[in-house]
Amino acid sequence: MAENQPQGGAVDPRLLEILVCPVTKGPLRYDREKGELVSERAGLAYPIRDGIPIMLPDEARKLDA
Repeated sequence: MAENQPQGGAVDPRLLEILVCPVTKGPLRYDREKGELVSERAGLAYPIRDGIPIMLPDEARKLDA
């Protein structure tokens, strides 16, 4: 993996602008270092695999309290 390539692969910035949390319908924060989209409100982090956000609550990681 290239040094400047984010974990999970590059994500289209236009896609990041329109995605919302499927649980809360609220905003998501892109964590480039961990390669995930974070919903603070839901307490979930959705993984990005091969540049594709996996927006399934069952696939999300629960955030530490």
